[in-house]
Amino acid sequence: MTKTTIDTVAPSPALDVQARAADFLVARRDRKAWSDKDEEVLQAWLSGSMAHRIAFWRLESVWDRADRLNALRPLAQPGKPATPATQRKTTLFIAAAAAVIGVIAIGTSTSLWLSQPGATTYATPVGGRQTIPLEDGSSIELNTNTVLRTKFAKDRRVVELVRGEALFDVKHDASRPFVVLAANHRVVDLGTKFLVREDGASLKVALIEGSARLEAKDTTKSAVLLPGDEALATARGLSVTRKSSDEMERELGWQRGVLVFQRTTLVEVANEYNRYNHRKIVIGDAKAGARVITATLPTHDVEGFARMARNFLGLSVSERETEIVISH
Repeated sequence: MTKTTIDTVAPSPALDVQARAADFLVARRDRKAWSDKDEEVLQAWLSGSMAHRIAFWRLESVWDRADRLNALRPLAQPGKPATPATQRKTTLFIAAAAAVIGVIAIGTSTSLWLSQPGATTYATPVGGRQTIPLEDGSSIELNTNTVLRTKFAKDRRVVELVRGEALFDVKHDASRPFVVLAANHRVVDLGTKFLVREDGASLKVALIEGSARLEAKDTTKSAVLLPGDEALATARGLSVTRKSSDEMERELGWQRGVLVFQRTTLVEVANEYNRYNHRKIVIGDAKAGARVITATLPTHDVEGFARMARNFLGLSVSERETEIVISH
C-alpha cells in the first residue's frame, strides 16, 4: 500500500480527498492486503476532518449500492489476476463515484455556528404541519409540535431538529454538504430523502430515497442508510432494520392527515394520538393498553377513536374536558 500522509490540521483539497478516499476503499476491499496498521492509518485519516469522512462515506455508499444491485462483477476470480477490462471498469467506477463526491469540512463547531446570528427558526404547534421550501431547491416538511433551525452559507447547509419530526427532501449540491443535527447525532446527506424523528430519549431516521450517513456525536457509532433502512439511536446504541415499502408509507401517513396502525397496542396508539392533540388519551389499565388494533385513523379525531374503543373493542370510555380515559 502506498504510504499515506495524514492531514490532522486542515482538510485536503477536494480532489485530493476524493482520490485518497478511493485509495483507502479499494485497498480495504482487498482483505488479504489490508493490515491492522492500515486500518489505524485509515481511522486517523477519517478523524482528521469531516471532509475526509464525507468523501469516504459517499464512495463507500456508492460501492455498497452497486454491490446490492450486482452492478459490479468480482475484480478477479480466486487465483487469477484481474483482466485489463475489469481493471478499467473498476477505475471508471471509482472515477465516476469520486466525481459526484462533494466534500467540505464541517467540524464539531457546526452547532456553535448554527447558534450565531443568521439562523432561521421554524415551528409548528401541536397538530400542525408545514412545508418549508428552501432557497437551494430542497424542502422540509414539519410534522406536529416540531421546532428546527436552519442556516445556509456558501460552503454548508446545516439544520438542527430541536424537537419533533421532519421529512427532508434534499437537492444534492457537491459544494454545500447538507447536515441535520438531532439528539447529539448528525445525519449527513449523501443525496437523499429521509425522515427524522427526535423523541427525547431516541432518534429515528428512515431512509426513503438515496443514502445518508447517521453518525453519533462522538463518531464512535455510525451507519450508512439506504432506501428501506430505518435506524434507531438510543443511549444503548444504534440499530438498523429493513422496512418494506408499505411500512415506510405507514410512517408517512401524517402527510395525508392520518395515523396508520398495524397490529399496534392501544398504549402505542394513545402515545401517537397525544402528539397531535391537546385533548389527551389516557389508558387506564394494563389490560386495556395491551389490546391490539389495525386501523387507519384521522390524526385529530380523538372522539372517533374513543367511539371505536367503546363500540368495537368493548372498552370503558370516560370523557373529560382535557382527556379521554380508556380502560378495561
